[in-house]
Amino acid sequence: MFYLGIDVGTGGTRAVVVDQAGRVVTSATSNHEPFASPQIGWAEQDAGDWWRAAQEAIRKVVSEPEVGPDRIATVGLTGQMHGAVLLDAEDRVLRPALIWCDQRTDPQCKAITDRIGAERLIELTSNPALTNFTLTKMLWVREHEPAVWSKVSHVLLPKDYVRLRLTGDYATDVADASGTLLLDVAQRRWSQAMLDAFELEERLIARVFESPEITGKVSSVGASETGLRIGTPVVAGAGDQAAGAVGMGIVQPGSVSATIGSSGVVFAATSRPALDRQGRVHTFCHAVPGRWHVMGVTQAAGLSLRWFRDRFGISDKESQRDPYDLLCEEAATAPPGSDGVLWAPYLMGERTPHLDPEARAALVGLTASHTRAHLVRSVLEGVAFSLKDTFTIFEEMGVPVETIRLGGGGARSTLWRQIQADVYGRSCEILAAEEGAAYGAALLAGVGGGAWASVDEACNRAVKVAAVVETNDAASAWMKEHYARYRELYPALKKIAETGASAKGTA
Repeated sequence: MFYLGIDVGTGGTRAVVVDQAGRVVTSATSNHEPFASPQIGWAEQDAGDWWRAAQEAIRKVVSEPEVGPDRIATVGLTGQMHGAVLLDAEDRVLRPALIWCDQRTDPQCKAITDRIGAERLIELTSNPALTNFTLTKMLWVREHEPAVWSKVSHVLLPKDYVRLRLTGDYATDVADASGTLLLDVAQRRWSQAMLDAFELEERLIARVFESPEITGKVSSVGASETGLRIGTPVVAGAGDQAAGAVGMGIVQPGSVSATIGSSGVVFAATSRPALDRQGRVHTFCHAVPGRWHVMGVTQAAGLSLRWFRDRFGISDKESQRDPYDLLCEEAATAPPGSDGVLWAPYLMGERTPHLDPEARAALVGLTASHTRAHLVRSVLEGVAFSLKDTFTIFEEMGVPVETIRLGGGGARSTLWRQIQADVYGRSCEILAAEEGAAYGAALLAGVGGGAWASVDEACNRAVKVAAVVETNDAASAWMKEHYARYRELYPALKKIAETGASAKGTA
């Protein structure tokens, strides 16, 4: 039998089928329409487009001759976190979903903190109020679009809208629900105190499950639209970060991953809900029952390199080769430290460690002798420095870091791998196959379907290390000095932004 994982990402929906040994049998991806940004800092997507892409990806893998619907034993779901899909009583989507990188809700964050209190908020939810979290989006719609809010019957996270279309069930998992600001993360249940404080009924949000638990079965409608078998069990799954961590074997305390996708995440498994009282890192439930994780997030990690490619790089049409490969090859000709050029990767504000949606990016230290190679390398280094901030916080918190595994685009580039090892000052592991969050969702489906007795067993059997990137001692020493200079960027940039805002206000 096979196990299907579905990842409802930002750029597309991916389906991965694995066998009982955890080997990938087949996979398929269907791209989404680019997210809309009606105003600066806004980010919205059409939930119907997610379902369209999910149907296409699922049909592609199920139609493979060696697979077929009857051989899919269980389905697991994962996807982008924090989004808000608003549905009416007939399950019709009322407006485009506000997604994870939407930054419009800073006033709502301040209102939440004022009402609950910063310390009490972390006691109740293990996290501060950030613009990314789902509750802030719900409050924004209630305040600014009351006619829409009056029709809201259910609020779902992105992957759970696809679940609804597959099974007809309103369900979610503790890992994804941790990013709503409505979950009591320590107790792994919805926080009645938070619901009451903001006059929200629990009927609005989905029932919460542990990640490997079965939440429902594929309905006749879901089967007809995807090609899956009626009655195929569907497990809760997890938000993309927890599912991706399962796919990388980051399930035991001491294991840490550094993953660079559009955003960048440093993720550590823990045996308890470890808290940072300043709220600089997130404390969420893990996809492993009885475990938690802490993670720091860089808003624009891979997005920084994509931004540079789109504005100053080589387009796909101009070359027969991947433009990212060309940029990284060019960057490799510049020395560690980029001859003093620094990149502050705050294109979409920043979460860890600054919690500042108004943070702005900058290239600093340019001279006439610098080349594009220096600039590209500085972008790669700046993203690694931003992830290093999370390791610094982990050290303050006493979170153990025994092994580091690299994932995402940052693990595919030889240069970016080495930069990360040198910046973190530790050797880093590269996996034999890094299939992303969809793979983790497939492993969770296998646990729910009985292929493995636990998530630990699934990871031990399926996840293999292919290579280890050792640090370059000389480069690592230089990066330590360069990181100290990088840490001075944010305060200086914030002061400039505040001065500019003050001048604009008096003009």
